[in-house]
Amino acid sequence: MNQASDGPLAKILKSLSKIEPHEIKATVLSFLLVMTLMASYYILRPVRDAMASDWSDAEVSMLWTINFLFSFIFVAIYGFAASKLAVKKLVPSVFLFFATTFVIFYLGTSYVENPTLIDKSFYVWVSVFALFPVSLFWSFMADIYRKDQSKRLFGVITTGASIGAMVGPSIPLIFSELGTYNLMLVAAIILVLTIPLIGYLRTLDFTNDEQQSGITPVAAFEPLGGNPLAGFKLFLTNPFLLGIGMFLFLYTGIGTFIYFELKNLMVDLSREERTEIWAFMDLATNTLTVLTGFFITSRLTTRFGLGLTLALLPLVVVAGLLSVAMVPLLAVVVGLQIFRRGGNYAITRPAREMLFTYVDQETRFKAKQVIDIIVYRGGDVFWGWAFTLLTTVIGLGMAGVALVGAGIATLWTVIAFYLGRQTEHIDKSEAQSVKTES
Repeated sequence: MNQASDGPLAKILKSLSKIEPHEIKATVLSFLLVMTLMASYYILRPVRDAMASDWSDAEVSMLWTINFLFSFIFVAIYGFAASKLAVKKLVPSVFLFFATTFVIFYLGTSYVENPTLIDKSFYVWVSVFALFPVSLFWSFMADIYRKDQSKRLFGVITTGASIGAMVGPSIPLIFSELGTYNLMLVAAIILVLTIPLIGYLRTLDFTNDEQQSGITPVAAFEPLGGNPLAGFKLFLTNPFLLGIGMFLFLYTGIGTFIYFELKNLMVDLSREERTEIWAFMDLATNTLTVLTGFFITSRLTTRFGLGLTLALLPLVVVAGLLSVAMVPLLAVVVGLQIFRRGGNYAITRPAREMLFTYVDQETRFKAKQVIDIIVYRGGDVFWGWAFTLLTTVIGLGMAGVALVGAGIATLWTVIAFYLGRQTEHIDKSEAQSVKTES
């Protein structure tokens, strides 16, 4: 038995967040890993978002379209790498690649004279970076933690992302004199720090299972093999994965509508004022996420299951968008954005990542990236142009768009309950199989 079970810290953690003593070290390392990863991204996010108010809805929609095409190409290249590299090398290799691109981008700013070209290229590339390493991190988590562990630990681990997302935007706020392009170099250095954390995490045995004593649950996996585009086929032929994809697609619709409304409401503010508002939302969002993720998420998933947990945020968003329709002010939309993102990071995102503990390893490292990147960015493109159509062509105002969004959120709720029922069926089927074998 692990002696850590007698420690007071272990007892406190188990009481507050359902962390077992033998899981503490792995949970802390996972926490630090995602914290470092998200800090590198959130250094750049407020700067990227502040740029968008300089461009029209059509220009931003076009950038999102370009981002989707880049993402599609990148996922295909990644699929080839996943078929050739061992999983233990795959995750750190991707992280190192992105760090290198930021260094190259930083160096390139000295030789490109057109600032608009730099800004738009930066906007697109940071948007690619926003999803890919995070998706791969959660593939890694779903691969090393069991289903029962994920329901207890993912909520706590995701608070590390929120801490990183609080540290990240603080850097451009405190060190504003660094300038946009120097922040790229800072982000690259921080991103490299994730690599030794990955290596150490892989050396741990946190099963606490006497029958598996000495067996590391994070094995040195062989390359996944298969077709580089196998992830697309897995996604399109599996109803459970299609459900996850539709859940994410509808989520992007809500996020896109709110993002564009915020962008337009801040058009008369200076770039410095916009950056401060975006940074404030990041800090407020992640403060909410830490409190919710550490104390509430594990209790929701273990007591009420994934269906209700996944549906909670969509229900809140329906009510929030109806409020915006009645009171279409910047402060109301900012408040909705904080609660939407905080609820996603603390509850919905970890619950969605738990769904990938119900699939095999190839699906986690191939099909998951298709969903997280292609479906997400495809949703950005679709909903970005849909917003432009609603506002520019049809002429809907903020209240009308909010009502359309409430309808999207209602469908989002239905999909959440469907996914919850699917996991229940899988659990029952596995329990029945074990019972039959015994």
